[in-house]
Amino acid sequence: MSIKIYHNTKCKTSRDVLEMIRNKGIEPEVIMYLETPPTETELRSLIKKTGGSVRDILRQKGTPYDELDLGNPKWTDEELIQFMLQHPILMNRPIVSNSTKARLCRPIETVLELLP
Repeated sequence: MSIKIYHNTKCKTSRDVLEMIRNKGIEPEVIMYLETPPTETELRSLIKKTGGSVRDILRQKGTPYDELDLGNPKWTDEELIQFMLQHPILMNRPIVSNSTKARLCRPIETVLELLP
């Protein structure tokens, strides 16, 4: 089973989730999403695999969320995706995916749903 983690080394939660995956004997594909953001197709697929909404993976703290007024319900999912593509920091982390589903791993134990 292939595991991917959209990772930010500055985030303790992200580091803890990565460590939890490795402690299970799995070496995931680590995607440094701030340096190598997902493509639009990848981002759409990731959102779909979470089973949630675009807003579920939007990060507010430490991002241009407030400056861009992204809490305003006027923004469509399509527009929010475009904002995330322009500003990858708007993607909450860590997001972990396997071949069939993905989860925002907050709390960190959520990652266990994705591991064999």
